[in-house]
Amino acid sequence: MKFLEDLAARRRFGMKPGLGTMRELCASLGNPERRFRAIHVAGTNGKGAVCAILDSCLRAAGLRIGRYTSPHLVKLNERFFLGGEPVSDDKLEETASIVEKSLSSNWGQSPIEPTFFEALTAVAFLIYAEAKSDFAILETGLGGRLDATNVCNPSLAVITRIGLDHCDWLGDSVEKIAAEKAGIIKKGVPVVLGRNAPEVVSVVKARAKEMDAPFYYAPEIAEESEIPADFSLAGSFNRENAVTALAALKVLFSGTVPSFMGTLPGFASVVWPGRFERVGRFIVDGAHNPPAARALAEALGTLASRKYVLIAGFCGDKDVEETLRILKPHVSRAIAVRTNNPRSLSPEELSAKMESCGIPATHCVSLKDALECPDANSPSHVLICGSLFLAGEALVELGAYPWGEVRYDPSERLRPQL
Repeated sequence: MKFLEDLAARRRFGMKPGLGTMRELCASLGNPERRFRAIHVAGTNGKGAVCAILDSCLRAAGLRIGRYTSPHLVKLNERFFLGGEPVSDDKLEETASIVEKSLSSNWGQSPIEPTFFEALTAVAFLIYAEAKSDFAILETGLGGRLDATNVCNPSLAVITRIGLDHCDWLGDSVEKIAAEKAGIIKKGVPVVLGRNAPEVVSVVKARAKEMDAPFYYAPEIAEESEIPADFSLAGSFNRENAVTALAALKVLFSGTVPSFMGTLPGFASVVWPGRFERVGRFIVDGAHNPPAARALAEALGTLASRKYVLIAGFCGDKDVEETLRILKPHVSRAIAVRTNNPRSLSPEELSAKMESCGIPATHCVSLKDALECPDANSPSHVLICGSLFLAGEALVELGAYPWGEVRYDPSERLRPQL
């Protein structure tokens, strides 16, 4: 798409905390973020799944729903859902051209320019405003307090499980990270917190009190037994996500029982690929940090007792050793590959880390080569994880990508981190 090339040429992909530039950009576009009701979702793990569940449930109640999440697995369109489907190339190109025109006329050669994520967030705001969405579900890219999405004025804030990740940006303790995530709480706006450690609950509850925002702890107002039996997502961690989403729906509809009951059929039709997804003898998961690895290991423990061949790729800024140690009891051997990300560990570096963690390892140039490696051949069961981008590539290679045919060519794909 031409707009991708334009944005790539004119704006850096890096992170630039602060809301000033985003507010200026929104103002130049007529403040589209004020023209729809938003549900704002933050957290370390599970926030994308909660967004997908809320999307499916609200559509089941007959509402027109937009959903903005990141990153994408394969196609940029996956970040912009409307009515249960990624927006079309034409719609994305048309809306992005409006944003690009605004950037050109308002900033020109100014050194203050929006990041790639800020520009994409503006695109999302325009799409959902013009579609007259009943709700737009907005996932934070990183943190919350200074995230580009935080210029919205939501009807509800949701915070999922919080753990140690992006410590260089958000802080070196769960309390500091929780404080950043809790930055999405607005004055008087209800907040739902998913199951978390007591220290996280304390931080979020204190922030809610400071903002005079009604606080709800999901496990206290929703139970796993209330989740419909035909819930479509596998894994115990997704049942936790479902409880958080269920609590959010209860708060959102606060007493309007018919409307709330109408959302429940949506649990059966949630699509959230690349998260503990079983494709034949393969399990594909985007787990890339210790909290996600613990959830993955717990889910693996509920299946038939077996060891998996691990195919993995990680970015160098992750706690790779701890993630591997958590997965080690479920792994017989491993194949290291590179993810399509400039910060990826090389296959050689990663295989050395695997060996140092006590996992016999080899390495391959690409995922395609790894899938053809004798170690990954039937009857072996294979676990693919370490990056959402790797999970997306795996779904394409395995013929399980849910949104149309894709000709996968890493050299043509841009990989901004947010």
